[in-house]
Amino acid sequence: MSSAWQETKAPDGKIYYYNAQTKATQWTKPLDMMNTAEKALQDLAWKEHKAADGRPYWYHAQTRETTWSMPDEYREALDKVQQSAQGVTSMPAFVAGGTQQPQNNERALAVPGQMMEASNDGTARPMVLPASLSSNDRSEPQYSSFDEAESAFVKLLRRNNVGADWNWERTMRAIIKEPQYRALKDPKDRKAAFEKYIVELKQQEQEKAKDRIAKLRQDFSVMLKSHPEIKYYTRWKTARHMIEGETIFRSTSNEDERRQLFDEYILELRKTAQEREARTRKEAIDDLVALLKSLDMEPYTRWSEAQTIIQQNEHFQSEEKFQALSKLDVLNAFENHIKFLEREFNDKRQRMKTMKNRKERKNREAFVGLLNGLRSKGEIRAGAKWKQVYPLIKDDERYQNMLGQSGSTPLDLFWDVVEEMERDIRLKRNTVQDVMDEKRFDITESTSFQEFIDFLKKDSRTTQYDQDTATLLFEKLREKIVRRIEDDRHQQERHQRRRVDALRSIIRHLEPAVEVTDTYEKIRPRIEKTEEFHALDSEDMRRTAFDKHIRRLKDKQEERDKERERKDREKEKEKERHRRPPREESRNGYDSYHKSRPSRHDRERSRHPTRTPEPDAYEAERRRAAGERERQYRRRDSSVHRSDRGSRPESRPRHDRTESVYDRERREREEERERQYRSRGDDTVSLRDRDEYRPRRRRGLSPEDDDRDIKVRYRHAFSYSAVNADLPENEA
Repeated sequence: MSSAWQETKAPDGKIYYYNAQTKATQWTKPLDMMNTAEKALQDLAWKEHKAADGRPYWYHAQTRETTWSMPDEYREALDKVQQSAQGVTSMPAFVAGGTQQPQNNERALAVPGQMMEASNDGTARPMVLPASLSSNDRSEPQYSSFDEAESAFVKLLRRNNVGADWNWERTMRAIIKEPQYRALKDPKDRKAAFEKYIVELKQQEQEKAKDRIAKLRQDFSVMLKSHPEIKYYTRWKTARHMIEGETIFRSTSNEDERRQLFDEYILELRKTAQEREARTRKEAIDDLVALLKSLDMEPYTRWSEAQTIIQQNEHFQSEEKFQALSKLDVLNAFENHIKFLEREFNDKRQRMKTMKNRKERKNREAFVGLLNGLRSKGEIRAGAKWKQVYPLIKDDERYQNMLGQSGSTPLDLFWDVVEEMERDIRLKRNTVQDVMDEKRFDITESTSFQEFIDFLKKDSRTTQYDQDTATLLFEKLREKIVRRIEDDRHQQERHQRRRVDALRSIIRHLEPAVEVTDTYEKIRPRIEKTEEFHALDSEDMRRTAFDKHIRRLKDKQEERDKERERKDREKEKEKERHRRPPREESRNGYDSYHKSRPSRHDRERSRHPTRTPEPDAYEAERRRAAGERERQYRRRDSSVHRSDRGSRPESRPRHDRTESVYDRERREREEERERQYRSRGDDTVSLRDRDEYRPRRRRGLSPEDDDRDIKVRYRHAFSYSAVNADLPENEA
């Protein structure tokens, strides 16, 4: 297989190698393009290179050594290659088609330098040259360099009109009898030169085609421009009838080329129209932005208001370019303008805020300077009050400037100064306390200020304190002592109260109990032996405990009397209610039985019954009516009960013998109630009697659940009436 590598020169003249199949490039010569000597020297570490002036030098790839003289190793390898080339007595004959035939004794031997051809039986035989060729013509041409030989071979290809679509076999059949065919000795070099020639020829044809298309495109564009009726939206089907009579149109017969050139021209027209439209739109938007700036708009102007203002503007109505803008374009321009106004408004507000903060900061600094001046003069001391300093600063301009501004108030700054002074006083007080601990000096309620001054002058750490500082320190220390004494007194009073309460507890639990009419002298012998009695030192405190207990007894007696009176009043009301007839007609003609809906307070009282609920005046009457109805049901259904008595043992379900007596009795009661409920005729119960026992529907129950609950209540009510039907009224 022939090599696909080609030798090419870079723009700077340096040779590199290009693979036509893989599209790969490299600076080193490929193995396929090397001759025998180059292949033999390929494995050596020494490589031959040329300097900028053309002199050869040798470079060792491993040791990175360079030398101007040929290394011995490189010279020995080169000699071996030359000797092997001279020792060859015969060369394999080249056969047309690029194949070599092996030597065979039965076949004709190839004469060195003689051209061979293939016979019909597949053997090689000497090629018979035309008689017109002289012996000089049959001799191989000699060239001084490889480039010259390659150039002669390329001229041979060009002279025989080898086309870009020719293959190597066709080319070889056309030029194999020419003397320049043997200008390149190696068949691989011939094949490589042919491929290189084909590549260059294709490139030339492509360049010619490009030049032709460029010329045709230019002429076609001029032709289309001569037809102004062709617009960017015109189709090829429509435009073809307009230009098919033109000479330029007939200069090419390829319909695809015509269509491609027309599409390119239309694309250019469309691009130009779009650019023109975009430019016009941009100019209109810029003019609209300028128009918006001239209008009186605020950062908070809404789009609905701005749209009316813009559409009513005379300049906007008169300009046609504004009419080409869509509502979205106008809206975007409005939004950008509003953002600009908001940005300006925010910047202005920020500047005003910064100026205000700077002014307020200067006012605070001036007021702090005023307070420091009063402090240096002694007008402000530790523990000073605002009401003492206010008359001194109320008319000062520095104080007036502080009024109404944000941030720290004058009072806050005043307290900062006072707190700083008190912090200094606390440090000095700690120093004085250390000195007092060392000197064993204590301040009491009787200690005078002069004694404290004399004590401070005795120590070097407190000698430098002035009169005001000493006064503040003495007041602080004395205040601490007084506070401690007050705390001790309060603690003692709390203990005294606890002792009094303990003695009251003893008096309360005496047996027999203390009466309201008892006196302290009467019960004193009963408590004088207790610890609580001796815990109180004063007889007055003991008497106080007794008086508190007696006072508490009197309060309880009064509460009981009030409760008794209230119950008597309720009983009187109940008796008065029983004296009235059970049913009396009201003035408006309605039955008094139909009462109004109870109030919320009555419902709450019914939900949470008190200890003494009010008796129901109609309860006994309802019970008698229920008992009477139950007796009627019994008499009516007695026959039904007797008929069912015979089949009851068989129909009664069998229960577990391990059932307890309590469970059996409860089960029998449930069965009896269920039987009475089923045998009762609903038609005998009037609507009024049912409503008498019908409770109000509970909250959260559906009508079905409410009816089921009412049936259960009826069942229990009738069972209770059946049991108590024969009892007297007072026992029922």
